[in-house]
Amino acid sequence: MSIVKLSEIYIDKMTKDDIEGVVEIEEEAYGKHHWAKSSFYDEMSNNLAKYYSAKTSDGKLVGYAGTWHIIDEGHITTIAVKKEFLRNHIGEAIIHKIIEDCYADGVKYLTLEVRVSNMPAIKLYEKYGFQSLGTRKGYYQDNNEDALIMWTENIFYDKFKNKYKENIDKLNKIIEIR
Repeated sequence: MSIVKLSEIYIDKMTKDDIEGVVEIEEEAYGKHHWAKSSFYDEMSNNLAKYYSAKTSDGKLVGYAGTWHIIDEGHITTIAVKKEFLRNHIGEAIIHKIIEDCYADGVKYLTLEVRVSNMPAIKLYEKYGFQSLGTRKGYYQDNNEDALIMWTENIFYDKFKNKYKENIDKLNKIIEIR
């Protein structure tokens, strides 16, 4: 499989029309222990949830993510990028959109779980200020792998905002986010 290079990405609110493609990416990324189509439909009506679709300029769905905004915490519930579009900064662009929405909603902290073996994802999250604050033993059902529990500091603190701005400035030189 060859890697496709992108110069721009469109990130918008996920719609029900996106769910078929989202489930295909979900299955490709997570194997047989992926979310069911019904789970995504349920999330679309969850008032705490915000789900995003990442598409190419010609409308091809290449990634997605979901968060829950609960009081002042944003929990990233799922995120994946289509394999042939990896290393195009799509995941990073989605993280950017999530953080921007957290700023808009007054959400101060972000959290997520990630496989301890998923070093590319861990490095991306660390780049955006996430730190590992513990593990969930045997969290993943397919192989009983542990999950790192990762959190950001308050995203309104200058330290976080300065690093975030630096990352976004670099990202905007690589890919145009719309």
